[in-house]
Amino acid sequence: MNDKNLTSRRNFLRTVGTVAVGAPLFLEMAFAETSARKLRHACIGVGGMGYHDLQNFISHPDVEIVALCDVDENNLKKAGEAVPGARLYQDWREMFKKEGKNIDSVNVTVPDHNHFIIAMVAIDLGKHVYCQKPMCHDVAEVRFLTEAAVKKGVVTQLGTQIASTVGDRTAVKWIKEGIIGKVKHAYLCSNRSGIAGYRLAGPRPENGVEVPATLDWDKWLGTAPERPFAANIYHPGIWRAWQDFGTGWSGDIGCHIFDAIWKGLDLKAPTSVVAEVQSSWQDSKERRGDTWPQGNHISWEFPGNSKTESDVLPLEWFDGEFYPPEEVRSLFNNGQNYPEEAAMLIGTEGALLIPHIGTPVLLPVEKFKDHPYPKMEERNHYHHFVDGCLGKAKNESHFAQTGPMTEAILLGTVAIRVPGTKLEWDSKNMKFPNNPEAEQYLKRKYRKGWEVKGFG
Repeated sequence: MNDKNLTSRRNFLRTVGTVAVGAPLFLEMAFAETSARKLRHACIGVGGMGYHDLQNFISHPDVEIVALCDVDENNLKKAGEAVPGARLYQDWREMFKKEGKNIDSVNVTVPDHNHFIIAMVAIDLGKHVYCQKPMCHDVAEVRFLTEAAVKKGVVTQLGTQIASTVGDRTAVKWIKEGIIGKVKHAYLCSNRSGIAGYRLAGPRPENGVEVPATLDWDKWLGTAPERPFAANIYHPGIWRAWQDFGTGWSGDIGCHIFDAIWKGLDLKAPTSVVAEVQSSWQDSKERRGDTWPQGNHISWEFPGNSKTESDVLPLEWFDGEFYPPEEVRSLFNNGQNYPEEAAMLIGTEGALLIPHIGTPVLLPVEKFKDHPYPKMEERNHYHHFVDGCLGKAKNESHFAQTGPMTEAILLGTVAIRVPGTKLEWDSKNMKFPNNPEAEQYLKRKYRKGWEVKGFG
């Protein structure tokens, strides 16, 4: 690795000191001037999904990758080989300080608990932001970030790549056209097999091990509470399973499964949410305060509108050991080979099955066998963001749209922590009128030195 490109944590802290986000260091940085020829882009997080994101941005002819950032030198080395001219950083704060005038946009592909702090600084600096889902770890963060993005006028995109596929866009079109009549009920599920690692059942490691020399563990923790490093548990590993870092299975995949439903039905904030969870997790006080359950059944009530049968739309989510009712699954192929991950809308004139990464199906098949599929061009979600930054397109998943959706999904993670309790939601004031105690889960307390200015 090129030592000139990668400034060590020791040198950086000696130079600028430990600062809270939003301090003068960041406020003094100049806004980037959008390139007339290419979008100057920086990737924050280039391991795992971050490397996949990098490859997509590289493939756009009008993108110049000018900087790469990751807390793990191994990830940086691999990414740097893919973009030889990019400058490398282990600290995103240093990257913004040094590259503030050189970049127009960033993507944030790091663990959930650090989405908000990085994206907020980028937006404050006038950078366009592509952020992996879920947008943030907590409901309050989402609200703040969404409002900041709209006020700043930057281009944004949530990493719901499936939203740009022909399948999901077809589903949105059919829902808006009312092909299945007025919608009565929505059932969403993610019962993907082979993901035991994402649904951790074991206890937190009692003792840490030595942090690899290539990893800056302090920066990986970021806003989260301090805890010892454990190999293949947090990084690289299954951080999504831990409440300090991830948002569980519903928070991760929920943004994908919700998207077409949210857009097609023009949903607004829910009025209530309640969760049923895996019994072994619920009965363990230790587990409830540390990891997410391995199975959830979350139910929301959304205000109805002209596309729904009544003034309340019930929407249910199932994962792990919880599955949609048999009578719902039987609507597709007599219950055989029901998609592991899908959304099903029940309407007054039929039903619509929307498989995750698949072609939507109108039901019953015999009734809709002659209904034509719309002609749509293929679309790359990342390229669409780039085109939006360059003024050539309107993004598919901008924060003004996906922010409220993410809030609703993350309300489910609040309900998970008070299982069996129906929480009434006052969206305007961000309160649970019938259970104020649950409001503690709307926002975390950040580790000292990682506060976000104005987010108090």
